[in-house]
Amino acid sequence: MLLLSSLMLSLSANASAPEDAATTRALIASLGRPAPARTPFAEARFMKMLDQPLVVSGQLAWLGEDRLERTVEHPHREVSTIANGEVSQQREGRSPRSFSLKRAPQLQLLLDSFVALLGGDAARLDQAFVVQHSADGADHWTLTLTPRDAKLAQTVSRIDIDGSGNEPHCMRMQEADGDVAIDLLGAYAAKMPATPTRDALATICQGD
Repeated sequence: MLLLSSLMLSLSANASAPEDAATTRALIASLGRPAPARTPFAEARFMKMLDQPLVVSGQLAWLGEDRLERTVEHPHREVSTIANGEVSQQREGRSPRSFSLKRAPQLQLLLDSFVALLGGDAARLDQAFVVQHSADGADHWTLTLTPRDAKLAQTVSRIDIDGSGNEPHCMRMQEADGDVAIDLLGAYAAKMPATPTRDALATICQGD
């Protein structure tokens, strides 16, 4: 009897797997936007070496193909552009600089995740990450992205994206050393607290 029950549970799980995968693909497709696609963001970066998080805000823009632009407007102005495997940065009062994307694994993963999401490209997302999807009855969903590349996973252990409907609200990039960057996206960017904490942002990301 126990063997039969185990077999039935296994068959049930296998039968639901294609349905779960189809639901995940449909969700990712619904997030697609035509380029150029722009969204406000506010980011709090929590680092072990600092007592307070670093907070910046501005705009993220997918310019089409593998081109991403991150414009920081507060507390200073800085524009970072990813294109053709290169990163260029220009900050007020400093000389412009550029470097290979291979030197910045966090930016590589940001590019892979953000471009795939705004492009509604589930296949690309699946190439770069192991994708897990969960949802609750209040229309809130979470995509958990675990890098497939072992070397990249040594820098960023996972990315969690929360949203509802076809709108992502929050992106949390968990670094392997314990540091974490939490971005509030779109209308949620205005909800960034003056003095953010991880717990407060977790509550916001859950849509509460």
